[in-house]
Amino acid sequence: MSINKFNPEGYYDPTPYEALSNVTREEKAASKPAFKPLVYICSPFSGNTEGNIKRAQDFCRFALEKGNIPLAPHLMFPQFMNDNNEKERDLAIFMDIILMGKCQEVWVLGDVISKGMSIEIEKAKKRRQPIRYFNKEFEEVNSL
Repeated sequence: MSINKFNPEGYYDPTPYEALSNVTREEKAASKPAFKPLVYICSPFSGNTEGNIKRAQDFCRFALEKGNIPLAPHLMFPQFMNDNNEKERDLAIFMDIILMGKCQEVWVLGDVISKGMSIEIEKAKKRRQPIRYFNKEFEEVNSL
């Protein structure tokens, strides 16, 4: 639907035109999704794999509820890669680092920093990516 600058009698009438244009502009802006930053989820995987997967999923949900897009490659790559195979694990960590570079922030979860997490954290520090630390209750802390 186009907005006409002229009234039904054909006279130029800018007031309704401007008002309707503003409403249309506001409706379009409201229908666009708001920006959501991409955050890298850094949490343990190996060890208690089942429990760690559940914690990472919960942490992703937490990040989502805080208005972010969580990225947790350690939940995806084990679907088709073997974490017990050293070559595949090194390749997975390499891919993790690539994906982490696309993120606005790195979120670290838990009281324990695994070997893989320490590699990711060090790389994030070198890149000067913002790093946020959370305890196991998802409360932000200064560092772990």
